[in-house]
Amino acid sequence: MNCITLDRASPKDCVVIHIMQVKAFRPLLDKYKDFDTNPGAEPLVKIEERMYEDATQYYLIRHSGEVVGAVRVQLLEDGAFRIAPIFILPEHQGHGFARVAMKLLEDMYPQARVWKLDTIAQEEPLCRLYEKAGYRPTGRYEQLQEGMTLIYYEKSQFSTENGRNQAETHTC
Repeated sequence: MNCITLDRASPKDCVVIHIMQVKAFRPLLDKYKDFDTNPGAEPLVKIEERMYEDATQYYLIRHSGEVVGAVRVQLLEDGAFRIAPIFILPEHQGHGFARVAMKLLEDMYPQARVWKLDTIAQEEPLCRLYEKAGYRPTGRYEQLQEGMTLIYYEKSQFSTENGRNQAETHTC
């Protein structure tokens, strides 16, 4: 059976998350050379520090039991939640796993009034992914360097009746 599951990550998963994050973001790092902002250039210690933040939770994204990516969820002060980052390993991209994982997160946190994320505006496939998942541009842009601009997205959370905040959730 083909299932997408989210398993709550623990400190012992930091190395695996880091390895996947570096691999998943390598193409964008090679393209934009944004060593100060690209998650693929972050040292392991950044993930380890975030793992212990009260307002942060990491999840491993699994497809039929195999780890194919990860996502970090951050509770913001205004009751909003932020996805930063979400990534799927290159060999598993293009199958809709990230979109399903985002939906699972939304169901897990029914108290979220809004979800936020950002991505590179020049990366049309990423923008399309988030827009298909119901995220809308906020109108805020931030130019990081020549030819690389962040676009900010939000999604309002209207339905809370199916919310679950468990260590593991899935869709099959």
